[in-house]
Amino acid sequence: MNNKPDFTNTIEEWSNFFIPLSDGVQLAARAWLPTNAIEQPVPAILEYIPYRKRDGTAIRDEQMHPYWAAFGYACVRVDIRGSGESDGLLLDEYLQQELDDAVEVINWLEHQDWCSGKVGMMGKSWGGFNCLQVAALRPSALKAIITVCSTDDRYADDCHYRGGAVLIENFSWASTISGFMAKPPDPLLLPETWRENWLERLQNMPFFAKNWLEHTYKDAYWKHGSINEDYSAIEAAVYCVGGWGDAYSVAIPRMMQGLPGPKKALIGPWAHKYPNFASPKPEMDFLAEAKRWWDYWLKGIKNEIMDEAVIAAYIQDSVPPQASYEERPGLWVEGNQWPIQSQTINFNLSSGGQLTDVKTKGKVSVQSPLTTGSASGEYCVIWCGPDFPTDQRQDDINSICFDTEPLENSISILGACELKLAITSDQDCGQVVVRLCDVSPSGSSKRISYGVLNLAMRNGLDCPKQVVAGEVMDVSIKLDDTGYEIPVGHKLRLAVSTAYFPLIWPAPKKAKLTLDLASSYLTVPCHDRTATLVRDLGQGYVCPVKKTKKIRPEKHERLIQIDSKNGLVTTKINDDFGKYTFLEHNLTVGESCKEIHSILPDDPCSAISECSWHAQQSRPGWNVDIYSQLKVTCDEEYFYLNRSIKALENGVQVHQSESQEKLPRGFS
Repeated sequence: MNNKPDFTNTIEEWSNFFIPLSDGVQLAARAWLPTNAIEQPVPAILEYIPYRKRDGTAIRDEQMHPYWAAFGYACVRVDIRGSGESDGLLLDEYLQQELDDAVEVINWLEHQDWCSGKVGMMGKSWGGFNCLQVAALRPSALKAIITVCSTDDRYADDCHYRGGAVLIENFSWASTISGFMAKPPDPLLLPETWRENWLERLQNMPFFAKNWLEHTYKDAYWKHGSINEDYSAIEAAVYCVGGWGDAYSVAIPRMMQGLPGPKKALIGPWAHKYPNFASPKPEMDFLAEAKRWWDYWLKGIKNEIMDEAVIAAYIQDSVPPQASYEERPGLWVEGNQWPIQSQTINFNLSSGGQLTDVKTKGKVSVQSPLTTGSASGEYCVIWCGPDFPTDQRQDDINSICFDTEPLENSISILGACELKLAITSDQDCGQVVVRLCDVSPSGSSKRISYGVLNLAMRNGLDCPKQVVAGEVMDVSIKLDDTGYEIPVGHKLRLAVSTAYFPLIWPAPKKAKLTLDLASSYLTVPCHDRTATLVRDLGQGYVCPVKKTKKIRPEKHERLIQIDSKNGLVTTKINDDFGKYTFLEHNLTVGESCKEIHSILPDDPCSAISECSWHAQQSRPGWNVDIYSQLKVTCDEEYFYLNRSIKALENGVQVHQSESQEKLPRGFS
């Protein structure tokens, strides 16, 4: 994994400096660049995120940015306003202020005497989002971006809603980001102002979950920053990278269809990670691939990267269901459009529970226990603990299922399956959850892909309409794009349920849905496994990092408990991120998170979600503890939110806030 490349430049690091903005705010930055950059100016590469360059992403930054610097780039990692050692307040995700600040930073980079005047921007997750959003503002110096594990649609595919249904991740993420933003700047870097800045952040901490629940459909709040509202706004070259194991992979096919300018895509089997140290394997040499991209667009080197196929995608082999994977065997293929190939298979749904090529009549109904979904795994696999979907058999029992006969010929899926339904609800609400599963001869059921639709969003995510009980609704449910081969002897299963907890919050009432089979069918996009990838993607490489001392190891657990008396199902998630010391500046950091999500089988108003974080920072004689907690409950009409944030310095409480909110459920 660490065969050292033939670097062309010696480099230096600027561990902390400040970039001035026009309103007087200064953004904290860290940079790596060639030692001779002033004599021979180089292009700049910007990563712009709120995750704290001093500690939060310090190790990951050291694994990547020095690589490109050693090939003749100035790599600049900036903490956005209100985070890390940067001035100001962070009040929400992707505000116009954040994007305008980024444009100023790019303009500042362009005019430094060590910069050639050309700038690239890259990032994963938040940084993948905002480099797309900033590109849509067209700063003149920004020539190319690399967006990893991101989306073009903040409502459809972020961690807040899925198919118009509220994601439990909406609340987990709200607690996470609150805990992260409550941390102080490093006193060594801001000796005069760190405490003042810290207390100002604590006193002005936004109620993130409230902000997001006030917008239950794709209104102007979510359209801001969703670049699929106008793909043509982006002129910079875009390289999209992600993995089928990540919640954001579905955006890459859309962007390949929608972006009119120069573009490229790479979709592996990975979770929410950079693919040079990805999980599951195989890794690839992401740093070298990114260098080729930067060389072409920022240095004008004709290296043929734009002569290759536009899209490289991975078709995963069938594997048994399990909570984590070291590796996902499979096949790389390539093409110039999405879907890469146009062939599809249509399956009809029969009252006997079969997927067939024969059109049938009849109606079937489903009313799942609200505990359906206990095998769903995490919405977004970030920490790479036991987070992938496990055996789906119990969730299948709670659903209505349609199976093929054992396959006589394998099927390689590549693209988005789609289910057309004519459906009625016996309530004025309802959720449809569709899972596609690989059923082995042993009976195990592996989730291949899934889709969700809040029936109030049947006319579009920006066109909510109340469900009318008994009224026939023609709906289309697009499952997540994927690449997966179902082998000979296995069955393909379509499972339809009315609940999926703890992945999505339940509808206000427990609805029974009835499907008209004569008007329902499943379309499966296929690939014939030809046009395999021509180029070698290499092996993952990471740069060496500065020394740390491990104090407590990292550990992740996910437990499912069932109360035999009342059927209450509780999911407990314990994520301990360990504790370690940066030996260079003697800062010790540690974090842990606990989540508890529970629901009764027949009462949607019994749903409870709790998430709590504890973060520590210390040096000899100085110790900070941050505690953040969010609890969410509901009834048929309202969500009830209770949030607390507490901060201690050397054991003395310096801040505590308690917030309660009662919010109308709207269309959720």
